[in-house]
Amino acid sequence: QKRISLLDGTHCLFTHKTPKLKASPSHWAYIKIADGCNNRCSYCIVPSLRGRYQSRPIESIVAEIKSLVKKGLKEAILIAQDTAMYGSDLYGKPSLHILCKRLAGIKGLKWIRIMYAHPAHITDELIETMAKEPKICRYLDLPIQHACDRILRSMRRGITRLKLKQLVDKLRRRIPGITLRTSVIVGYPGESDKDFKELEGFIKEERFTRLGVFKYSRESGTSAAKLGDQISEQVKEK
Repeated sequence: QKRISLLDGTHCLFTHKTPKLKASPSHWAYIKIADGCNNRCSYCIVPSLRGRYQSRPIESIVAEIKSLVKKGLKEAILIAQDTAMYGSDLYGKPSLHILCKRLAGIKGLKWIRIMYAHPAHITDELIETMAKEPKICRYLDLPIQHACDRILRSMRRGITRLKLKQLVDKLRRRIPGITLRTSVIVGYPGESDKDFKELEGFIKEERFTRLGVFKYSRESGTSAAKLGDQISEQVKEK
């Protein structure tokens, strides 16, 4: 059999003019506000596949959502590898709060939902905008991945357990009733029973509304794949 590749390796960020097949119902849609990633987490191959972080201009995102509103869109779900980094490359600083304010002004759009926000990059400006703007859902997808400082350092997450707790406390204080969804990785190389118990304790203490638990996957080309003390599949499953 002959294998054919239609990809030339060029990293291309689409615009509001790019033809797209919409698979969701007319009343909601995933809106990709950026592509690529600069975080270089030790377990993740995305930066090698998608390239460096590239934000779409605010005007392009506004134009796309306005066109979808005309077709019945009510809820825009903002996605990227890290939505909290939005605008850093274009505008010199994280600008997700500015984008959300612009989107809130679109007539006919009812809700704005934020997904995949790296906890190390969430700004006070974003939290204040979420607290004050009624169109922004009281919901945040906040992947912490772990809560043991030793594992967080090895993962290159750029945040500590204390900072995670302070962030969660601030979000709940400024946005009463907020729904927090998170995800964690278990079975990371070298994770001890003590490390796991520390993660488990954090989850029990913070009581996230939704939790996704994923077994560590050894991805070729990542720094974590080269680490010793890889955990067995049986232990990961347990």
